[in-house]
Amino acid sequence: MANETKQPRPAQGKKIRRIRIGLNVLVQIALILFLVAMVNSIAFKHYARWDFSRDQKYALSDKTKRFLDTIKGKMRITIFFSPNTPITGDVQNLLTEYQYAGKGKIDIEHIDPERNLSRAKELFDKYKVVTDESLLVLDYEGRNKTVKASEMADIDQSGMALGEGPRVTAFKGEQAITSAMIDLVEGKKKTLGYIVGHKEPPLSEGSAISILKTFIENENIHFQELNFFNVDAIPAEIKTVMIIGPQYDFSDREMKLLRDFWDKQGRILLLLDPSAKTPKLDRFLNELGVKVNDDRLMVFLRTGIQELALTRDVQAHFVGNSPITKRLADVRVIFFGGTSSLTLEPERGRAANIRVEPLIQAEQGYFAETDYNTDNQAKLQADAKQNSNTPLTIGAAIEKGGSADERVQVNSSRMMVVSNATFVQDNAITQDQQALDFVSGSVNWLMSREQLIGIAPKISKPLTFSLNEDALRRLRWIVLILMPLIPAVIGTMVWWQRRV
Repeated sequence: MANETKQPRPAQGKKIRRIRIGLNVLVQIALILFLVAMVNSIAFKHYARWDFSRDQKYALSDKTKRFLDTIKGKMRITIFFSPNTPITGDVQNLLTEYQYAGKGKIDIEHIDPERNLSRAKELFDKYKVVTDESLLVLDYEGRNKTVKASEMADIDQSGMALGEGPRVTAFKGEQAITSAMIDLVEGKKKTLGYIVGHKEPPLSEGSAISILKTFIENENIHFQELNFFNVDAIPAEIKTVMIIGPQYDFSDREMKLLRDFWDKQGRILLLLDPSAKTPKLDRFLNELGVKVNDDRLMVFLRTGIQELALTRDVQAHFVGNSPITKRLADVRVIFFGGTSSLTLEPERGRAANIRVEPLIQAEQGYFAETDYNTDNQAKLQADAKQNSNTPLTIGAAIEKGGSADERVQVNSSRMMVVSNATFVQDNAITQDQQALDFVSGSVNWLMSREQLIGIAPKISKPLTFSLNEDALRRLRWIVLILMPLIPAVIGTMVWWQRRV
């Protein structure tokens, strides 16, 4: 029929169509979310980092990257850094690069020892940390090693007297951290022979040098007691020996063993007690160009308007360009107890290619008194006025057959001599962290570990601009004319558009 009306579509068809559209939208949203999650997951596991900074401060060297590729197990690094340490940010950023280059082999835990006291104490006890300096603890397969903040940077503190903060002159974090990692991964502790038999402090727990022992053992070094009466020669695996404060002299047989060890490129750390009589040891040192004098260093300190007090505790500073003292240059330290002076005679051993270098000198005002048992104050004051300006050496390094150029590694005999043996005892070390750092540097130098790897420090260089007269003239026109003119032109155009 012509006037037949169209029947409306069933409502059920429209409902089914809406459901299909809704399901389609839901599937699309789910697919998009899935793709986003997959992209984020892949990007989280596979990403690249670039250092576009001008001095490449945190870019790791190829040597470090190749070493990290060889690590088989997991290495855990615990950061004990106080926020006010000048290099805290630098160390954290550098370790982020290590973590990225390690490809999942390095785990890092940050601990603020000033806030998280319980966790810090737990790990300090676990790793036997004996210093309050900011540091890292590296743990690999049950072996651990500490890296102190002072080993990772050269810091200039000369401006502190003028109210300025410390300034980092060179950042050596990569050099120190990679060196520690190599020690741990190699897993072979270096052996340090500890000479006994002359009433030296024992290595047993609770001895006078227990803190020193723990500190050196944290350097991946193993102590081995060595009694010359029981051996015909120093074992071949021992390349370095330590002699601390012998109270009795060495016998002729012992001196022969020590000389043979020295002649075969041995390394010796010798701390002398001036109150002990050791003429054979002194004669051996004299042959090498270091004379141990029979005196005591003293100084008169003013305690009142007209009162003077005599003290034998020596305040000294580290000197020289040796790898041992370079980081401690001009640092002051107290040497408790008796200390004698050393006279260096480098010409004595020059024919045998022996180099002698002063490392520690007493502060100005000290004098060397040969009549050190006298109570005659007038005589002591007269000697002080006569000799107080003479530089007095109490620590020296001796090297036979080495190279004056630190970059050239040559097998050599090495010796460290200090005319004080009490400064490394527990009651003295707890008051002076510098003594631990000095002994640690001495042991590492003796073991040829001062340049374990050749990674150069990152030296901060200020960004400077040099402008000649023409450049300054152009800059003046840009600042005074062009820069104000641009917003003026834009404002004029906006005003004209609104006016029209």
